[in-house]
Amino acid sequence: MLGTAFLWYAITFWAYLETRSVITTAFLGGAYMLGMAVLGVPFGSLIDRFRKHVVMMASAIGTTVFFLLAGAIYLLVPADQLIDLARPWFWLFSSFALIGAMLAMIRGLALSTCVTMLIESDRRVNANGMVGTVNGVTMLVTGVLSGLAIGQLGLGPVILISIVAMAASLVHLALIRIPEPTIVHADGTPKAVDFKAAWGAVIAVPGLIGLIIFSTFNNFLGGVFMSLLDAYGLELMSVELWGILFGVSSVGFIIGGALIAKFGLGSRPLKALLLACLLMWIISGLFTIRASVPLLVAGIVVYMAIIPVIEAAEQTLLQRVVPLSKQGRVFGFAQAIEVAAAPLSAFLIGPIAEFWLIPYAKSPEGRQQWSWLLGEGPGRGIALVFLLVSIIGFILTSMVFFTRTYRRLSAAYAAGDVNADVTADADDPAGPSPDLPGPDVLGKGYTEH
Repeated sequence: MLGTAFLWYAITFWAYLETRSVITTAFLGGAYMLGMAVLGVPFGSLIDRFRKHVVMMASAIGTTVFFLLAGAIYLLVPADQLIDLARPWFWLFSSFALIGAMLAMIRGLALSTCVTMLIESDRRVNANGMVGTVNGVTMLVTGVLSGLAIGQLGLGPVILISIVAMAASLVHLALIRIPEPTIVHADGTPKAVDFKAAWGAVIAVPGLIGLIIFSTFNNFLGGVFMSLLDAYGLELMSVELWGILFGVSSVGFIIGGALIAKFGLGSRPLKALLLACLLMWIISGLFTIRASVPLLVAGIVVYMAIIPVIEAAEQTLLQRVVPLSKQGRVFGFAQAIEVAAAPLSAFLIGPIAEFWLIPYAKSPEGRQQWSWLLGEGPGRGIALVFLLVSIIGFILTSMVFFTRTYRRLSAAYAAGDVNADVTADADDPAGPSPDLPGPDVLGKGYTEH
């Protein structure tokens, strides 16, 4: 994940600095989220169909290959043509990098099912917190290094470093083994793209579809921040400093994940998720209220500390109420639906901000109407977008506490763990069941019993 994030951050920084257009960053962010939405269920079906180690190896190989293709375009196309948005080269280059980043998504989905297999029910939330901590370390390192590398080395060395990092992770992954229990597919071996079974598994859990719809609205609003945050940071400082500050701010991920790993989320993770969302909207509405670097950094630190709480709560819910044999498809389905709205908001907000809100905030009329609240300085148009979106998000989240979905899903979680006996097989010192293909058998699926 380190090599993938390092390259994608760097490409986003590089694209904005070369074009000074938030449309470019909105496109990159929106395309990434659109890919996650389209590929969530196919990738989830893949994880349920084959052994986790096999699909993670295939994911790492695919990412490395597409990063190599992106590097080849960078080497062969002159720099002035590569950044010319009227030519196909920028779009082809970013598409290859995007596909490589998309394939890395398989490893993240597989990791969530591995937590179910390998960790006992009452400790899964702590394990999910540790995953959040690792993700925070990754963001810290890549955020700092991407900004420094783009500012001091340029995009070429960044691509080379990313390819080397991916190759190293591939070697490491090839050397590990993951004990897997026997998977019983009561409804038959999953299809390559199993939307029907994924939908059936979701609606079988009372209230789960409501949680997914709530997360979808949250991500619709969150797509705004994904599109404009880098542009806002680069308005206030150099790319090197923004990379350093964004990376250092990622310590929030580490803090949030570590706190969950130590203390958990209590007996009601759904309530913890909603309270975290309320706090997140308060922070996101205030951290750009003035054009202040310290305020921005403090806001990002707290914002990132909240994200592991939200992710760990949702993952813990799914790991407890969805059978392991269907978790890949359910995680993929949930991801596909939840992120589907983010590309729409990302693609919409780029042109809206560039051609309407940013010029309006800079105009005498806009400054007169909003300076009392947003102050003066660069990025006031983006700050206005963040504030309006956060107000909507806070109101929406507050309403969820009073819904039937909240009560039903809380009851489903309290009813017990449907995967309580799964870890017994995974912990067997004899290893995985003999009727299962080993990690060295590429392409063979689980045995149906």
